[in-house]
Amino acid sequence: MSFEMPQFSLALPEMWLLAATCGVLLVDLFSRDPQRTLTFYLTQFSLLVTAAIALGSHWGIAEITFSGHYVADSLSGVLKAAVALLAALALAYTRPYLRPRGLLQGEFYLLALFATQGMLVIASGGSLLSLYMGLELLSLSLYALVAYHRDSRQAAEAAMKYFVLGALASGILLYGMSMVYGATASLELARIAEVAAQTDDPLLLLFGMTFMLVGVAFKLGAAPFHAWVPDVYQGAPTPVTLFLSTAPKVAAVALFLRLLVDGLGPLHDQLQPMLLLLAVVSLLLGNLAAIVQTNFKRLLAYSAIAHAGFIMVGFSAGTDAGHAAALFYTIAYGIMAAAAFGLLTVLSRSGFEAEEIADLRGLNERHPVYAGVLLLVMVSMTGIPGTIGFYAKYLVLKSAVEAGLIPLAILAVVAAVIGAFYYLRVLKVAYFDRPAEGEQSAELPRPGASAAVRGVLLVNGAAVLVLGIFPERLIALCQAALGL
Repeated sequence: MSFEMPQFSLALPEMWLLAATCGVLLVDLFSRDPQRTLTFYLTQFSLLVTAAIALGSHWGIAEITFSGHYVADSLSGVLKAAVALLAALALAYTRPYLRPRGLLQGEFYLLALFATQGMLVIASGGSLLSLYMGLELLSLSLYALVAYHRDSRQAAEAAMKYFVLGALASGILLYGMSMVYGATASLELARIAEVAAQTDDPLLLLFGMTFMLVGVAFKLGAAPFHAWVPDVYQGAPTPVTLFLSTAPKVAAVALFLRLLVDGLGPLHDQLQPMLLLLAVVSLLLGNLAAIVQTNFKRLLAYSAIAHAGFIMVGFSAGTDAGHAAALFYTIAYGIMAAAAFGLLTVLSRSGFEAEEIADLRGLNERHPVYAGVLLLVMVSMTGIPGTIGFYAKYLVLKSAVEAGLIPLAILAVVAAVIGAFYYLRVLKVAYFDRPAEGEQSAELPRPGASAAVRGVLLVNGAAVLVLGIFPERLIALCQAALGL
């Protein structure tokens, strides 16, 4: 077997982020600033530069290097840019929440950077080995982030559940990879795809594919592998939940596209029934369970399961248009979730967590601008025209109809109508309910979120509307990444 020198220039996004993470670590180590100002801005700068490098270096090429373990193409560029930008958006909300609780330490940003590094590796994974390494780097960082608030019993319980279930899912995924390796004698996805297309007896491949799908569904939070989602979303500190609900969702989609499309795409006909089951169960369970929730973070958790169902609808189509629709949906959901959880971080203050739906009573009278952001986010998650959520649902449903999955598309529409009930219930509380006399509610935080963070929230809310009115470029970007 001949050895070829790796093209290190193709891995520039990962190398830059790793070097920048080491730089942030050293700066934070010698910093005396309790506000971690320099650490925060260096982290944001590192992520923004990573996004620019990823798009600039990967767009329009299709190269495989590092002995088949690394893929550089337009899809990896879009995935990495989305991951880095969503991570930067999530971290932009964190400081006003972490500071009064004594949690503003450099370790928070370093863990987020290492998690992002894992997501970048997944986006360019060209083999089972590199994909698993990226996934474990991401997972271990997220476990630590969920347990970041060491004095919180609720966070510790959520972290333990996430760790145990996550380790089980990783083991199942690895077991499936071992079966695929046994059937193909190769770790490279390109070679696995060749064997899958030529084999007459794919039984072992199908077993491996089934186990790998379980692992991917767990990372995406799709039912029935969703048990960790409500507890982790509710128990983790709100900035951690915010981070969890944004960039890692894109990484889960990247894992699906690399493993089950690039690697086992020829077996889609056998995979489709399982995807349909995941989509149906996620849509029904997520929306029905969300109706009875009184905790807003838990409601958004079950909502995330329902949104994972819509992403699975796009995957079920099995076409490039369906995959592009799923990618667009995931990015759109990340923007909406960032605004929703970002609003909770802004409304929370020391000694008061704005987590219950009842905490939003009278929000329109106290803070009409914040209520407007909440309105945009809830309307977008419902899928009402004029918002990015509408186009996300429209593209997914269109791909399902074009693939002949009309019953699934009808079920998805019905599930969206059910979801409208609990989204509008939140708006009813914010706009029409009044807090009881003496009841603690979502007043303006004191000393409060900085003007910069409130500005980020407004821009985030405006993006939901602007990208809903002018979605063409983002849609075209996602479609071009999939070769459309």
